[in-house]
Amino acid sequence: MTKKQIAQLAVEALKAEYPDAICSLQYTDPLQCLVATRLSAQCTDARVNMVTPALFERYTCARDFADSTPEELAEYIKSCGLYKTKSKDIVAMARVLCEQYGGEVPDSLKALIALPGIGRKTANLVMGDIFGMEGAVVVDTHCIRITRRLGLHNETDQKKIELILRGLLPPKESNDFCHRLVLHGRAVCTARKAMCEDCCMSEFCRKKA
Repeated sequence: MTKKQIAQLAVEALKAEYPDAICSLQYTDPLQCLVATRLSAQCTDARVNMVTPALFERYTCARDFADSTPEELAEYIKSCGLYKTKSKDIVAMARVLCEQYGGEVPDSLKALIALPGIGRKTANLVMGDIFGMEGAVVVDTHCIRITRRLGLHNETDQKKIELILRGLLPPKESNDFCHRLVLHGRAVCTARKAMCEDCCMSEFCRKKA
């Protein structure tokens, strides 16, 4: 069985197992998506969702963030971890948005990854969830672990994995597939243990073979 065939089977199995493929971060617009995803680095989505209501009530647009200071912003996000770095990045990012994009979030991967603190994972999430770009691949720890166990790659570099998966996955399915990997990684194929007996992909997963 080829890697492309395994990828297609995985797409179908996860779609059946998790029909509602949505991002667990809570946001209402592109800027909030960008900020929430930046906050989620080395932090659970549940924790981010506890922090963002007060944060987004105080900061309603890019200009609000840009006119703030990292020190002020840090008070809202302390429980997210790495809050000093994150607050600096978010303020710097907002200033670039105001200076170069009229306060709006750009709709290109190249422009997004050029923003302070924004990597390919965040950029792909915004492109897929907000702008509906086909072929967006969000490579997080769940994605890396499960796709390696499936035998789709043997890489550790996020960009390499992203490009490999983009070549294997149907473009219309890739974004939702990554969301479903998160759900599966939390429930079944965890970092601590792969519960293969409960896995919807056990018949073709290379880890079990």
